Amino acid sequence: RSMAHHEDTPKYMLPLTSIPDAQRSSMTSSHGLAGFHDAVNVWFTASYREPTRVQTLGWPAIRAGSGALLLAPTGSGKTLAAFLVAIDQLMFEPPPPAAERCRVLYVSPLKALAVDVERNLRAPLIGILRAAERMWEDGASESPLHEPTVAIRTGDTPSRERAAFLRRPADILVTTPESLYLLLTGAARETLRSVRQVIVDEIHALVGTKRGAHLAVSLERLEEIARAPVQRIGLSATVRPAEEAARFLGGFDDDGAPRPVAIVDAGRRKPLDLRVAVPVDDMAKLGRSAAIQDGAAAAPEPGASIWPAIYPMLLDLIRSHRSTLLFVNSRRLAERLAAAMSDTEFAKKMGAAKAKMLRTCKIESPHPPRIS
Repeated sequence: RSMAHHEDTPKYMLPLTSIPDAQRSSMTSSHGLAGFHDAVNVWFTASYREPTRVQTLGWPAIRAGSGALLLAPTGSGKTLAAFLVAIDQLMFEPPPPAAERCRVLYVSPLKALAVDVERNLRAPLIGILRAAERMWEDGASESPLHEPTVAIRTGDTPSRERAAFLRRPADILVTTPESLYLLLTGAARETLRSVRQVIVDEIHALVGTKRGAHLAVSLERLEEIARAPVQRIGLSATVRPAEEAARFLGGFDDDGAPRPVAIVDAGRRKPLDLRVAVPVDDMAKLGRSAAIQDGAAAAPEPGASIWPAIYPMLLDLIRSHRSTLLFVNSRRLAERLAAAMSDTEFAKKMGAAKAKMLRTCKIESPHPPRIS
């Protein structure tokens, strides 16, 4: 489905290098599910209403073959955007020899990899496979069909599964930066020569860290042993600046030139209403400022201060909004602020109740009761 709009054009910001015009044209002309196999279209439209913005903008960038950095909020489908192109190629292209099956490498710094695999790989693989089988039975498709296999390699992977991967590599390998280093160091490095795509998830947790530097070396080692250039895809919701993350993801070629990385920024900035409010007319007439004293949090503040004028303004803001976040410099100040606003709110409520009762008492009795 097309989501063509001038604001939805991907931001292919390449401060380090540029993508050829032919590739740039193909990236901006393809939208939605164009280019995917019919079975992929059937499964996706049955599972989701329409592609998200990061998927619509990211798929052309990934299909272009160069590196891609996808930036989008959590839950927007970034991981599926990266995997769906790989699944489409793995499932409907003739499979290579058994020793060269590992073609997609997924690297995540998080330990909860099983959940990511189940959500982002298992469901699409099974759904697309069933859709393709139905099309075969109905005679609507004659494309070759291969069911991709998935393997996980972490520090907790049993030795039996590690040996099984050496004998028969999986099409997709899910691992961590540290386990990737061990794979490249041992006998399993031969199974990685056929890798043609690397997906680095949560890249913001790696850029600028020792783990990130370690992974950068591993990616270059993988590039060295791979039979063909490896496409690098990075995923993040919060990484900034994007240009520096793209530089980290792409690395440098043998000539020292940065590899091209397309930055697809699919995030949407929320409108910001910023105001500077002064609760008094003349701050020079406050007198001596009262410092925070020792004692109970509910103790009154001695001396002249601007805080008594701030409390009512904060209470008005709290009443007019569903959620309010107050930032202060210390926990003690937060406690004093909460106590003071509670007292102010209580005093306002009691004052209103007292005024109402006094009005009632004037009508019913010439001698109104005392209210404390």
